[in-house]
Amino acid sequence: MAGVLASTGATAVAATGTSATPQVPDLRADVNRDGSIEGATDTDGENTWTNRRGAIVLPNVDDDAKRCPVKDAQGRPLSDAKLARCNDASDAKVNGARDAADLARLKTVPLPQTPAGSHGTVKTVGTGAKKSHLFIKREGRWSLLRPADRLTTKELRSGVELGIEATDVVRDARKWNGEVKVRFTVTGSGTSRSDDVVLRTAPVLTHHHLQRAEELLVTKVSGGGAYGRAQRKFVKDLAEQAKDAGISKPLTTFTKYDDVWAQDFVEPAYASMPGPGGKQRVMRVLIRSAQPDRDAGRELFERLRGPDVGVVQVSGVRDNEEWTLNSMGNLETIPPYTLGGTSYPAGRIIQGYRADTGSKPAKAMRTFLSSQGAQAPLLLDTSWLSVGHVDEFIQFLPADTERGWRIGVADPAAGVELLRKAKRDGHGGEKMFSVPRSADIPAPKETIDQVLAKPKFHADNKLAADRIKANLDILKRETGITDAEIVKVPGLYTRDGDERGNLSGSRKLRRMGPDTLRQYSQLGGDHSRTDGRAERGADGRATRQAAASQNSAYIPGAVNGVLLSPTRYLAPQQWGPVIGGRDIFTESVNSVYAKAGFTTSYVDDWYTYHIGMGEVHCGTNTLRDATAPWWPTA
Repeated sequence: MAGVLASTGATAVAATGTSATPQVPDLRADVNRDGSIEGATDTDGENTWTNRRGAIVLPNVDDDAKRCPVKDAQGRPLSDAKLARCNDASDAKVNGARDAADLARLKTVPLPQTPAGSHGTVKTVGTGAKKSHLFIKREGRWSLLRPADRLTTKELRSGVELGIEATDVVRDARKWNGEVKVRFTVTGSGTSRSDDVVLRTAPVLTHHHLQRAEELLVTKVSGGGAYGRAQRKFVKDLAEQAKDAGISKPLTTFTKYDDVWAQDFVEPAYASMPGPGGKQRVMRVLIRSAQPDRDAGRELFERLRGPDVGVVQVSGVRDNEEWTLNSMGNLETIPPYTLGGTSYPAGRIIQGYRADTGSKPAKAMRTFLSSQGAQAPLLLDTSWLSVGHVDEFIQFLPADTERGWRIGVADPAAGVELLRKAKRDGHGGEKMFSVPRSADIPAPKETIDQVLAKPKFHADNKLAADRIKANLDILKRETGITDAEIVKVPGLYTRDGDERGNLSGSRKLRRMGPDTLRQYSQLGGDHSRTDGRAERGADGRATRQAAASQNSAYIPGAVNGVLLSPTRYLAPQQWGPVIGGRDIFTESVNSVYAKAGFTTSYVDDWYTYHIGMGEVHCGTNTLRDATAPWWPTA
């Protein structure tokens, strides 16, 4: 008998009787992650969990039956906490066939020789017992299986099908690492024997650029005037670009809160487990930014949460944690790689922090991200940037190489050289910017000669170049990327909104009339919120200098765009100097991306995003394909 117990993973809990001794229980789960429950291939290592073996359970945080309310009985909007409290796992029921598909399956192996009078129990034990629901399928219907509920002798003889869900995502691995242990016990004539299976809750993973874009998200503002018209034109142009790139799904537009920075209040992510027939079971999990006073995040619950879409928000954000660093434009993902024997099959997160002050993204969010145990977040220094987001200077591009991707970075030295060459060729008197004026805002008028004559312009771009190089050195060390795999895209930076000629300073934005840029002062976007929480500690006193004294894009930042497909890139229209009928920055950006294998298209974001210290990427978001398994496969 001892040999049988060892081979099945069963454990003799007690042995006090000799007659009518029950058979050895055998509980099975998808240990080998092939989407089905089989024989011996799903028993070896079933009561432990490793990166390569072990069953996976989904955190069932979506709303398949659309039952979660957004208002109370009196029609008043629910609080953020109440919005987040409801999901499929919050009611201990299986809400239809779609919800049933989110359950990880387990089976008891039939025990046909079970003596009469025997009974069984199946329950979760340990820390995971409070983080999971176990269900049993009887007569084609799922019902909650409580710890004291018994399996009959008949059920032991025939075997039963079980389903399990995790009731939450992993939030702090020090408190719960996602492990759920299920124990199957058979009892008869005073003897009990048990078999344990260990599952692990699927991590919440952020997308990387080797995953194909399937849908774009953007805010569509409701205001009138020149700004409203320009922003709605941006949305229309974006939809056309997405369609041309082969993205068939229409744009998802946020409409309720007028927060134009769609990149910043949400980070699209996903959780997945093996499904039947080798097809993965995928649930989108939208991560709300750790900015409790940013109302736009509520629309994730109010509008997007539903079948196969869940929303997660973190708690415990401190008032003195810098507001702007908590935007999700400050979170990007390195594509999968292996270095020195360590693999990141789902990629690796990067976030920006301020090395000068030590300010980092909210600890609650950093704890949440690191607790997923898969993407090992890495911090880069963004203290040289006004807004402080990593998407302002770096991106990751698919590549037809052994590694499969390259790094794209802004190159201020190349941007300065474009202007110097134009001057050497006798075009110094041309206007620096070719953007036409809007109905309310004058277009900048400085010439190339005037720009190049300013010592501060050169100092600003040298600072940017030095800081970008320092961050690249970190990425090279952490990923093994080489200089040959770095795509340098011309760009320019400035620490002075006046030098931009585009009224980027937050104080200027706040002085514009209601028909121009009133949204930037009301929406709560960090690209304008530089005199609020981003600059104040818990006591309300200023803790750092105004954002206008730090860098932001001078000419629209080409790297701050959207990867629409493996060969199609959408950049902000450059509006650079036009010489010989051609925009010299557009020509250079086209050339750089073409060498990397991309066709570049453009959308005008000057008066909608650029003057608010953001670009196309800051104003949009993408839902990407997540069907590839994050777990190692043969």
